[in-house]
Amino acid sequence: MMKPWKGIKRLLPLLAMSLLLSACGREDLSVLRPQGTVAQGQFDLIKLSISIMVVVMLVVFAIAAYVWIRFRRKPGQQEVPKQVEGNFKLEVVWTAIPLVLVLILGVFTVQKIFAFGEDYWNDKNAVRVQVTAHLFWWEFSYPDYGITTAQDMIIPTGKKIALELKTADVLHSFWVPSLAGKTDTNTDGTVNKAWIEAEQEGVYLGKCAELCGQSHAFMEFKVKSVSEESFNAWVESMKAPAVLPEDPAVAEVFRTQCLSCHAVGDQGGPIGPNLTGIGSRETVASILLNAEGSGNAVDTRPVQENMEAWLKDPQKWKPGNRMPDPKEDLGLTDAEIEAIAKYLADYKLSYE
Repeated sequence: MMKPWKGIKRLLPLLAMSLLLSACGREDLSVLRPQGTVAQGQFDLIKLSISIMVVVMLVVFAIAAYVWIRFRRKPGQQEVPKQVEGNFKLEVVWTAIPLVLVLILGVFTVQKIFAFGEDYWNDKNAVRVQVTAHLFWWEFSYPDYGITTAQDMIIPTGKKIALELKTADVLHSFWVPSLAGKTDTNTDGTVNKAWIEAEQEGVYLGKCAELCGQSHAFMEFKVKSVSEESFNAWVESMKAPAVLPEDPAVAEVFRTQCLSCHAVGDQGGPIGPNLTGIGSRETVASILLNAEGSGNAVDTRPVQENMEAWLKDPQKWKPGNRMPDPKEDLGLTDAEIEAIAKYLADYKLSYE
C-alpha cells in the first residue's frame, strides 16, 4: 500500500503546473469580466451553477464529517455494528433535492439560451453587421451603410448589434469573451446569427475560437465601442472617396499591385482586407499593436514600423497566410514598401 506522502508528492508537479497555466491567460480574454448584456447573462449563469455546486459540496462534506465522527469505531469495540438498510424518507430527500437544483439551473439556462439566441436582424433599431471569417483575418460588412472594413469592428455603445456569420474557407469561431460567447462560422454554407451589445465605450479583444490552421493563434480582431455620434462620423469617413498616395509613382505601384486585392475608399478589389483608414486601427494584421491606437505601452510600435514589418515579411508574422509576398511575388523594392507603409500609416479616419 502506497504511503500518503508519496501520493501527495506525485500530485505536487500537477498542482504546480495547474497554478502556472492558470496565469497564462490574457485579462482581456476573460469571461469573468463581462462588459456586455450577453456576457453578463452568461456570467450570471456561471455564478449560479458554481453557487449550487458549492452548497451541495458543503452539505455533503458536512454530513460525511458528522457520520465519520458520530459513528466511528470506539476504543475496544469489537462487535460488528447493527446493519441498517434503507430509509424511505432519506431516499426521497436526497432524490428530490438534486432534482430541484437541476430544475432551477435548467430553467435559468433555458431562459438565457432563448434570450441570447434572439434574432435581431430585422429589428430596425439594431445595427446589422455581416461577419466573414478568412484565413487568418476577419471581414465586417455593414449592409445598411454600404461599407466594409476588416479587423476592427466599430459599433455604437448601448445598441444591439445583429450579426450574420459565415466563413470564406474553413471552420472558424467568432468569440469576444467580454461581450458574448462563441458562434461558429460553418463550411456548409449555413449563416449563423448572433447579437452583441456593449454597455460602455471601449475596445474588446476577439479571437477565432476554432483551430483553423497554422496561424489560428494570431487570428484576432477588435470590437471598438464608441458613441453614436462617433459611429456616424466613422461611417461617413469610411464612405469618403479614396485618398491615394501623393507621389504619382507610389500611387501607380499601389494601384497596380495592392488594389488588385485590397480596397481603399471606393477603389480596389474585394479579395483582401479593406485598408480604408488602416492607420487608425488598433493593430496591423491583428497582432502587431499600434502605439497610437492601443493605448498600451507594452509591445507596441508606431503604425509605420508595424506596416513595414508586415509588408517586408508577412509569413514571419502569420505563417500560412494567403497574402502574396510584396518583395518576392510582387517585385516591390524596399523603398516602395516603405513609401506604401508610410501612406497606409498616415491613412487615418477622424471620427472621435
